[in-house]
Amino acid sequence: QVQLQESGPGLVKPSQTLSLTCTVSGGSITTNYYYWSWIRQPPGKGLEWIGYIAYSGSTYYSPSLKSRTSISRDTSKNQFTLQLSSVTPEDTAVYYCAREWLEGPVATPRYDYWGQGTQVTVSS
Repeated sequence: QVQLQESGPGLVKPSQTLSLTCTVSGGSITTNYYYWSWIRQPPGKGLEWIGYIAYSGSTYYSPSLKSRTSISRDTSKNQFTLQLSSVTPEDTAVYYCAREWLEGPVATPRYDYWGQGTQVTVSS
């Protein structure tokens, strides 16, 4: 059973960098064909995909957040980390890490394991 757990500060000041880590157990983040994603849900809104780091170490980000986003990994700790720079109150959300895989000929993204989520509030 794969388990994911987010960790990081719950309060970040505007203009600073939000940094969250996802620790994975029960499976390796280098296992072929899995993608390790960050997803968030602002209050009263739907889920927003932020980006992923692939089993190979390559990354892909949402175009709307790409300029502020960096996802990296530490394979020795089986962790991957989100950094979101220059945050504003609009970045306040519950942040989730999840395991993604691509299904079928059109590579539809699917998510099978999620962390419990962590609330991040951007406020001075």
